[in-house]
Amino acid sequence: MKAAGPKRQLSPEQRDGLLGVLKTRFEKHTGRHKGIQWAEVEARLAAAPGKLWSLNEMNDTGGEPDVVGLDKKTGEYLFFDCSPESPKGRVSVCYDREGLESRKEHRPKDTAVDMAEAMGVELLTEEEYHALQKLGEFDLKTSSWMKTPEDVRKLGGALFGDRRFGRVFTYHNGAQSYYSARGFRASLRV
Repeated sequence: MKAAGPKRQLSPEQRDGLLGVLKTRFEKHTGRHKGIQWAEVEARLAAAPGKLWSLNEMNDTGGEPDVVGLDKKTGEYLFFDCSPESPKGRVSVCYDREGLESRKEHRPKDTAVDMAEAMGVELLTEEEYHALQKLGEFDLKTSSWMKTPEDVRKLGGALFGDRRFGRVFTYHNGAQSYYSARGFRASLRV
């Protein structure tokens, strides 16, 4: 991951490039955001350079972010990672810092929670993960950590999900676990 810098802003060239990628993806996958117009999303993005930086981080790590909804109460557009498999630039990580520190050997380089925080995004919740799976088929060969409720985390566990046998599953694992085929999916409100 690139160094954020103090302002977390993209250069004009990076901004224009990212907006082009997002617009193309938006137009290619209209079923993910019925009734939402790109011009409105683009205007919202133009007013939020820090959010654009986070979207760029999502995209650069393989997440293929796309608009998946609009929060009618706040007016915020909701972006999820929509890559077919868990983003390649975010795999082989355990759930959080506590899980990482509990490993005696073979520690991964990072954690899902730490990476998400550095990117300015949130891990998908279990509810959001299932909502994403209604928009297509994701994680057919990989799995993705999910934001884990405190009561589960206090007992040492963490949640992840995938799609197998035509169904979406939620599982648990120790937060210290990591696998080359498990990463995390993120969400961002703009």
